[in-house]
Amino acid sequence: MAQLSVALVAVPRVIGLDFSIPAHILGGHPGYRVLVCGDERGTGPGIAPDHPLTSIGESDIVVVPGYEEPAAPLPEEYLAPLREAADHGARLVAICTGAFALAQAGILDGREATTHWRFVRSLRETYPQVRVLENRLFVEDGKILTSAGAGAGIDACLHLIRTDFGEAAAHEAGKEVVVAPARDGFQPQYVDVLAAPRASLSATRGWVMEHLGEPITVQHMADHAHLSRRTFIRRFERETGVSPMRWVANHRVLGARRLLETSDWAVERIAAATGFGTAANFRAVFRREVGTTPTEYRRLHAGARELTS
Repeated sequence: MAQLSVALVAVPRVIGLDFSIPAHILGGHPGYRVLVCGDERGTGPGIAPDHPLTSIGESDIVVVPGYEEPAAPLPEEYLAPLREAADHGARLVAICTGAFALAQAGILDGREATTHWRFVRSLRETYPQVRVLENRLFVEDGKILTSAGAGAGIDACLHLIRTDFGEAAAHEAGKEVVVAPARDGFQPQYVDVLAAPRASLSATRGWVMEHLGEPITVQHMADHAHLSRRTFIRRFERETGVSPMRWVANHRVLGARRLLETSDWAVERIAAATGFGTAANFRAVFRREVGTTPTEYRRLHAGARELTS
């Protein structure tokens, strides 16, 4: 499998942390070839462009990190290559205030996007043609992925790896930077009401992960957490951003993806191990959630295993 080219744009006023996250996570994966694109206006501590801005329009993936004073327009020399990349079908990723660059270039017109919660209002008011979603870790609209602050930038990078090379590869990349590789984009950036540590439902989520192959209901989870069903659902959604059964379904799909990538188990065995029951139900749910059949998914990611082995 050939490497995918990633143009990491060193925009003026770039935030070093937002730049270093994709540089480290994507640059550390053998499936990507990272090109730092920019000119003398996009330099900073540890940032030295090694490719011209014209390389942006020729890349498979373009990553725009966050930058200071996002309301101040970027030079047209940075915007034109972004439009060219979008026109030829590249995937575009914005971390934090990088969404302002895509919006200024007109790439987000009519699309859903997010950014750091401090800048949601500014993005919405400055670019009313963009459907700005608040309090999301990341939002994917077609080939455009926008994310919140630095931590959510990690999630966006892991999501890219998962899309290109599978769940096992994202899991390994997550281990490398010591983060959980399966945070859903719907998870909130923040929670207004702080809960005491003992109120966390992490123990119940861990219990679910150990029993994915068994029948699991909301009542089972509420009983494990020693909460009423209504209170459990409210707390669970506040902590994770999704409903309990949606969270269970997401992790069953992730578990199935990992087994398809790393084992030679039959579909029937994977269906049983991840709680889908019958192979027919597994195939139907997997196709709905992933967009392809388990057999085709396994075939597609065989090349990814060869590249990373």
